[in-house]
Amino acid sequence: MPVALLALAVGAFGIGTTEFVMMGLLPNVADDLHISIPTAGHLVSAYALGVVIGAPLLAAVTARLSRRKVLIGLMALFVLGNALSALAPGYGWLLAARFLSGLPHGAFFGVGAVVATGLVAPERKARSVSLMFMGLTVANIAGVPVATLMGQHLGWRATFLGVSAIGVAAIVSLALLIPRDPTHAPAGGLRSELAPLRSLPVWLALGTTVAGFGALFAAYSYITPMLTDAAGYAEASVTLLLALFGVGATIGNLAGGRLADHSLRGTLFGGLIALAAVLGLFPLLMNSGWSAALGVALLGMAAFVTGSPLQLMVMEKASAAPSLASSANQAAFNLANAGGAWIGGLALAAGLGVTSPALAGAALAVLGLAVAGVAYAADRRRDAPRPGRERLVAAHVPEHVESVRG
Repeated sequence: MPVALLALAVGAFGIGTTEFVMMGLLPNVADDLHISIPTAGHLVSAYALGVVIGAPLLAAVTARLSRRKVLIGLMALFVLGNALSALAPGYGWLLAARFLSGLPHGAFFGVGAVVATGLVAPERKARSVSLMFMGLTVANIAGVPVATLMGQHLGWRATFLGVSAIGVAAIVSLALLIPRDPTHAPAGGLRSELAPLRSLPVWLALGTTVAGFGALFAAYSYITPMLTDAAGYAEASVTLLLALFGVGATIGNLAGGRLADHSLRGTLFGGLIALAAVLGLFPLLMNSGWSAALGVALLGMAAFVTGSPLQLMVMEKASAAPSLASSANQAAFNLANAGGAWIGGLALAAGLGVTSPALAGAALAVLGLAVAGVAYAADRRRDAPRPGRERLVAAHVPEHVESVRG
């Protein structure tokens, strides 16, 4: 694997850290800014909104530029957003800074995935994407816990300054390691870039992402009450268990990349089936401490097996504008985050039990499997030879060819 993939992983590590660390810093931010925790929770939503808006928008408007320059520019915007978060004088400014921090997230992963696949042989494309995503999963093992501890002991502003420093390191890595590439000038302009998003296969692939990762977030958003109320863990142990989730996610991500290079569709179907099974067993796994820890690791593993296949599938379905479609897939990941958490919350509010969000997630995984099945059937129908077409071709075969056949 090219060393340039390391630069993409460093950027992904910084993005993953800033995305998830806010969840652990909400009490600190709320106390310092004299707001309620639910109000502070809007800072998480502001970041996600920035991702959803920024992913397709920035990918579209930068489509003609050198991808190397785009990656460096996106990371510079990331550094600016986090630095402004650290310096925000009040809640409103922090809300705006978090939105700004989220804008480059999806476009970075989208453009980065295209760059990563261009650095390797065709049979290693999924593996290259998984190595970039490894920065995101490792952030859950090391980046988020360390940044959370930094925020608790040095203040939450120090956390965002630290994340800004990671962004600067990523800019240096991108400038040194990513090969220079020419600018891109699509003949049809922005309209041609947006054309693939009118394709049904692209939307089916994006729908699989929303349902599949919505299954993860339906359960993961409420993993703390499951571990404390059902499995009996103390709150102090939750951070360690979430790092265990990161370990499982890293293993699943790397395994998914290798498997997808051999069978993209098979890896996707297998991952969704495994995710549905793990979530369906969650009420049983949460009955004891050791099985709950195992369940957390298996959840990360099963969910992230599908990450690289989904990213690569969207890029293949929109080969005319892979950066835009790849970035749109990142927006779909964040829609899955919000939608999955909402559906899991509905299960809790209905009084179905503390582990009910996992069962709601299992249902979403089955839905994702169904959408992937529809996409597969549509691909087979489109690729299957049509009898009418065969007769038309046969009618135009030259006579001398027919004589040779005879």
